Amino acid sequence: METNIIEDKQYPLQGTGVLTPPSGGGGAVGSSIQVFAPATVANVVCGFDVLGFAVNEPGDEVIMRRTNKAGITISKITGDDGRLPLNPAKNTVSVSVQHYLQSIGRTDIGLDIELHKKMPIGSGLGSSSASTVAGLFAIKTLMGDDTDASTLLPFAMKGEEMACGHGHADNVAPALMGGFVLIRSYEPLDVVRLPHPANLWCAIVFPDVDVPTREARQIIRNKIQMKDAVTQWGNIAGLVSGLFMQDIDLIGRSMKDVLVEPVRSMLIPDFYVMRELAMEMGAVSFGISGSGPSVFAFTRDEDTAKRITAKLQQHLTSIKIGSNAYVSTINDKGPRVIG
Repeated sequence: METNIIEDKQYPLQGTGVLTPPSGGGGAVGSSIQVFAPATVANVVCGFDVLGFAVNEPGDEVIMRRTNKAGITISKITGDDGRLPLNPAKNTVSVSVQHYLQSIGRTDIGLDIELHKKMPIGSGLGSSSASTVAGLFAIKTLMGDDTDASTLLPFAMKGEEMACGHGHADNVAPALMGGFVLIRSYEPLDVVRLPHPANLWCAIVFPDVDVPTREARQIIRNKIQMKDAVTQWGNIAGLVSGLFMQDIDLIGRSMKDVLVEPVRSMLIPDFYVMRELAMEMGAVSFGISGSGPSVFAFTRDEDTAKRITAKLQQHLTSIKIGSNAYVSTINDKGPRVIG
């Protein structure tokens, strides 16, 4: 798969251009590693399947160790309430790592993986992509592969395909590359890293309700009216322009979705009540993170973001729904080694 990665000037990537398959570095340079990979907000309201950004928290951790026996095992998973399979043929982390090893001709090596979920499953925050990216970044580093992390994107998309039935990149691309990312094209894969205002804060609230990604995709309309498509195109163009121009007002008024949000919002309790509360408290914009049920608001400062999350959690408690909340700037670093 040919992949173009285009950098922005404010947040440059380590490498750009048409990517070649990773070399693997000729062998492992270490025996164990621990990696953190961040959660992500996908779609970003109007950019269904083509826009996403990484946040500083939450995220997932993977511990990977070399073993003497060829093949991949998963010895431990924590934080998943027993929902994720230890079978390496059915787990997104091990499946994507296996695709990477096949690409460099190193299926002879042995690996043991521990996955520690530090974020809710089914939250709309890229839970599966964070796990997958942590595993891929771990094996890339263990193998001494010094190519840019973005070369791992096709393998990460394999994990997404297993997780939700569709290999979209709007979660895995920002998780891998950090920052704010546009997927210009899937065939061929063409990814653009966008600039963003440094003072843009994100307030995230995850209501404790179940909205499976597969089911959330199935309720989206297959046909749309031309006038709605034109509105959506204009909003996406306005959002991207606002990011480049560092114009938070333009970002805010562009973040409107007439295609997907009207349907998916029905799966989120009091979505429009929460939006009204957030906007009244100074949010720049408000929308669904990924397929939901998490919601997010952009703000101009940390204090406003914290007040919004507290207000939304208070409202959810009043209707007997628990929640988690996170406040973060946009994470420009992506995955990192933590041990």
